[in-house]
Amino acid sequence: MAMSLALVIALVLMGMISLAAAIGAVVLVIRDGRGEIPLEPPVRPWVAGNLPSRPYSTLPRI
Repeated sequence: MAMSLALVIALVLMGMISLAAAIGAVVLVIRDGRGEIPLEPPVRPWVAGNLPSRPYSTLPRI
């Protein structure tokens, strides 16, 4: 009888820990922005000679 009570207590504790971990994971995903990617900072694109870092069609016309 004592062994089965210890087993029940252990299973209940493991269940509570698993539930806390699942809730924590959901909270972290929600706080992270749900996978939204922030906009790139406005920096001047690099160039190597005549080779731009972006396609020519997306570069501003001068």
